[in-house]
Amino acid sequence: MRTSRRSFLVTSSAVATGLATGRSRPATAAPPTGGPSPGARPGNPIAVSTYSFWRFNDATRLDMLSCIDQAAEMGFDAVELLLIQMKSEANDHLQRIKRRALVNGLALCGMSTHQSFLSPDRDKRRKNVALTIDQIELAYKLGIPTIRINTGRWGTSGNFDALMANRGIETPLPGYTDEDAFGWVIDSIAECLPTAERCGVVLGLENHWGLGRTAKGVLRIVNAIDSPWLQVTMDTGNFLENPYPQLEMLAPKTVFVQAKTYFGGGKWYTLDLDYQRIAAILKKVRYRGYVSLEFEGKEDYSTAIPKSLAMLREALAD
Repeated sequence: MRTSRRSFLVTSSAVATGLATGRSRPATAAPPTGGPSPGARPGNPIAVSTYSFWRFNDATRLDMLSCIDQAAEMGFDAVELLLIQMKSEANDHLQRIKRRALVNGLALCGMSTHQSFLSPDRDKRRKNVALTIDQIELAYKLGIPTIRINTGRWGTSGNFDALMANRGIETPLPGYTDEDAFGWVIDSIAECLPTAERCGVVLGLENHWGLGRTAKGVLRIVNAIDSPWLQVTMDTGNFLENPYPQLEMLAPKTVFVQAKTYFGGGKWYTLDLDYQRIAAILKKVRYRGYVSLEFEGKEDYSTAIPKSLAMLREALAD
């Protein structure tokens, strides 16, 4: 009977192992118990948002290529892009971003965009629909599978600092209510979905401000549209009251997670988030997707971001 080269190598390896350990073991023996089961993964992949390096501080407004380089040096698995941080949307620049991620061994896993459908002005809503469609196509060019979208907000706070001072709560424009706004937002997002499906880019409605301030508001919109191309981007730091029950409500629809940390104290507020508890919420719904760090503290990013990564790795390890 002829012996194939492959069979010879396998048998020789098994014999060598037996000689080294003092016992023989068949080449076909099952792996030792206690190790990872087939298909198991060591926790969620951890990304970092380019926002973490900037945080709207002029002194640290790094360009995206530098952010990608630093993310790789720090040991992240992927990068999430903040669109308003991008210095150019020209195709040659987009392809440089893709190439830089490739040579650093990083995925471009998400992109945070801004738009506002919360307006009684039909023309303004149409402009924001067109803007969002352009953003979907931009993500497609970059090979990014999901983008964060917002409902927008009423704008009656004046500026963002005032909005944060009022814990994200805004009064509607005179003569209108949140009930009016839900219809505008639902209809506007629905107009974006054919492009999302064509491009294979999932829209993740974030629990942000405006109608997305509560889990109930986010899910009202997502469930009304009822499309696989509109799901949820979960932000761990945007529920200022009762965060864990609300995160649990969003978890079944979540396709992307943004994880806030606040080393050095937050720029607008600080939350003491229990990431072991958040990890348990995600594990319960078998969430295996990306968790993207959004560092929002005052400590220097060069020390705070690596500390944040270590904390997230530990919490999401299982």
